[in-house]
Parts: sequence; C-alpha cells; structure tokens
Amino acid sequence: MVKLHDKFFKPFISAEEIDRAMARLASEIAKDVGDEIPVFVGILNGSFMVVSDFVKKYKNPCEVTFIKLASYEGVKSTEDIQRLIGLTQDLTGRTVIILEDIIDTGNTLAEVHRIFKNEKVKSLKIATLFYKPEAYKKDFKLHYVGIEIPNKFIVGYGLDYNGLGRNLPEVYQIKQTEYMTNLVLFGPPGAGKGTQAEFLKEKYKLVHISTGDVFRYNIKNETALGMLAKSYIDKGELVPDQVTIDMLEAEVEKNTDANGFIFDGFPRTSAQADALDKLMESKDSAISAMIALEVDDEILVERLLNRGKTSGRADDADESIIRNRITEYYNKTAILKDYYSAQNKYFGVDGVGSIEEITERLSSVIDNL
Repeated sequence: MVKLHDKFFKPFISAEEIDRAMARLASEIAKDVGDEIPVFVGILNGSFMVVSDFVKKYKNPCEVTFIKLASYEGVKSTEDIQRLIGLTQDLTGRTVIILEDIIDTGNTLAEVHRIFKNEKVKSLKIATLFYKPEAYKKDFKLHYVGIEIPNKFIVGYGLDYNGLGRNLPEVYQIKQTEYMTNLVLFGPPGAGKGTQAEFLKEKYKLVHISTGDVFRYNIKNETALGMLAKSYIDKGELVPDQVTIDMLEAEVEKNTDANGFIFDGFPRTSAQADALDKLMESKDSAISAMIALEVDDEILVERLLNRGKTSGRADDADESIIRNRITEYYNKTAILKDYYSAQNKYFGVDGVGSIEEITERLSSVIDNL
C-alpha cells in the first residue's frame, strides 16, 4: 500500500506484467510496420515511461517525438484538453503511431486526432499500454492494446495523482474504502441469532445474507451456481468453498449501495473466513467483526426443548440430538474464534435476557466498532 497526498493505493499490476505487455506491443507493431521507419509520438506527461521502455524493445529503426496535453484534475479525466507542447517536425507521408500510457474516456484521443487531421500523415495508429473499456466513450479505433483494466483510478509507471506516483515501477489502484458495517453473526442453536439478525438488519440498514437462503434460492431458480451446487449435493459431496463464495459475491453485487452485510451461516472454517476476507477486500471493504451470542448449554437445551413443543422439528424434541448440535457448533466456531481474535474482531455477547436487552448489548458492540 502507498499513500499519495490524501489517498491510499493498493498494488495492482506488477513490473513484470508491464514488461511482458510492452514486449508484446513492440513485437506486434514491428511486425505490422515492416521495413518502414515509423514516428512514435508520446503524449506527455504520463507516457514518458511507456515511450522509454517501448523504444528499448523496438528493435527496428524508428523516430520519437512528444506532444504535451493535459486532461486530468485530481482523479477525474476532464472534458477540457489543453495542448501545452505541439509538433515540431513535418510528418507528411509518415507512419505515425501514438504511444499512450492509458486511454479511458478517449477525450485526449479526440484531441490527438484533431491535431493530426491536417498533418497529411500516411497512417495514424493508436497504441496504449492500459485501456479502460468501461470508460471509453469515443469511436476511434485502438490498434494496439497492452492491458485492459477496470474503470478505477491508477498511479505508477508514469501515471500520477496530482503530481505524485509517476516514479513507481509498478501500477497501483486507488483504494476507495467503503465504510460499511460487515458482521459475521454466530450463535449456538437456540441462542436467538435469527431474531437478533432481523433487529440488527432493520436498525443499521444492513443486508442479511443467510447462506442457507442463498443456496435454496439459487437451486430453486436453477441459476448456473445453483445447478453447480446441486450437482455436488446430489452426489453426496460437499459444495466447494468457491461456489459458495461466488454465490455470496453475487448477493453482495446486488446490494452495492448497502450500509453493510450480516453474514449468517458462513464462514464455517478458517479457509472460508480467509476467502470471505478476500471477497470483501476486492470490494474495498472488510469484515468489521464476528459477533457470537454466548448462552449456557443448559439454557440452550431448555429453550430448544420448549421450542420443539410448537416448532414440529424433530431435532428440537430430542435432548441428545440437541446436545450434539451444540457440541458441533462449538467445534466449528472455536477455529473461527481464534481466526477473528487474531484480528481483534471477535466479540462475545451475553445471549441471556430479554430480546431487547440482548439487542442493546449487540448494538453497543456495533456502535463501538
């Protein structure tokens, strides 16, 4: 992670990846140009590194010149393009290849085409190391593209944020942290986790994601992930963690404007917890806390036996089954307790008392996160 001015940036594209893309671009262009001596035109300031490294890899004779345009204010590409340095040589009849560091909206590219409209060049081609297809708004053809990237602000390898970052040999992506409250909610059978999840969901405007509900939805609606999960279930096999994570990611993507999420029933292992961390990190967010309702075993047994009188569930009516379920819960959550404790994110909450009292205890933990 690097900090430039007031913003943080995370590693995105390595120097090795950039080098491979540059070598491929040089090879493709050399093959197309053949014996001609092209004029490579760099767009300053950002492309100085691109041009420098590119011509080192271009093994045939070539000429190099620069023009300087400016279109960025902070982290946004603006409509206003300023030409600060223009062409200084006659390019009539020449093959000209623009070497860009990055093409996003295409506004700079429009100005480039306007500049060369009256230059009477033999051909004008565009090569760019980075390209943001989601942001591109123009119809100009891009002849050579090194690496396609998502529409997020990047720095490094000649690209800057308000003057800083050009000297970085790798590329970093802006880390736009989403200030979300993301909870992993746990509780043994009979602890009242489902009831509390509903209260917390309403109070903090969170999205409650129950793994069981997500599985049932995907299987019932025969989504691609649902059918894949069903194929494992039908064979009596465990559904791979990645399938579950992909389902959860789809739920997160459906609710990009949420204040946060309550994850219920996932993770169950440290590997799943790690996968969930990576998922949230990819969304520039993180798990805020694992909150576990803590209730004495005898109270749990009594609650479930009483519930069994009206629920109709066989596993709520047999004391031995109830105790096995509680033991299984502790065996599974012990690992996760260690995992989240190591991150100072584990919070045990007394689950004995009225619903309102327990909600107040949970709220106190969340409010202090």
